[in-house]
Amino acid sequence: MNKGRLEAFSDGVIAILITIMVLDLRSPAGTDLSALTGVLPALATYLLSFVFLGIYWNNHHHLLHATSHINGGVLWANLHLLFWLSLVPFGTRWMSETDFAAVPTAAYGAILLLAAVAYGILVRAIVAVQPPESVLSRAIGSDRKGNISLVLYVVAIPLTFLNRSLALGLFALVAIMWLVPDRRIESRLNAQARTRSGAD
Repeated sequence: MNKGRLEAFSDGVIAILITIMVLDLRSPAGTDLSALTGVLPALATYLLSFVFLGIYWNNHHHLLHATSHINGGVLWANLHLLFWLSLVPFGTRWMSETDFAAVPTAAYGAILLLAAVAYGILVRAIVAVQPPESVLSRAIGSDRKGNISLVLYVVAIPLTFLNRSLALGLFALVAIMWLVPDRRIESRLNAQARTRSGAD
């Protein structure tokens, strides 16, 4: 199967989700700088969600760049990821409109957790259809950073009912961990390209 359509469709969905989020932002009621105070929570939540969507877009791009084969299972796994990502604008709006109340914040964390799980499923589905000892399977390895992210989400979600600031800090920590693009795949691809050019 051609992976080009899958990548183009995913890019389009993520772009639409970011557009939906920015359209949800409301202008300040006043005209001076103090009027911005009322919209700062919404702006902060938008920034966090924008970063998360950007991280998924970036890593999804690297993942598919290292992919040589896909099948129907990969298509469904990709749709599963996009389903959870499509709920990010909903979670963002609910959390910001309720001033980071416990249940909306926990729901936002659950969306992030399930998106991370879905991404892991997508990675496994793709690796399963690659040739033996593929660049992708060697690059993914044990995925320590991904596993740490899941643990932080699992800790942060119940923590929203005890200390929302700390829970939000853990969400932000996951984003910070992934702000630097995952270099495992890129470095393997570059090494493979150097090997091929040396052989030529």
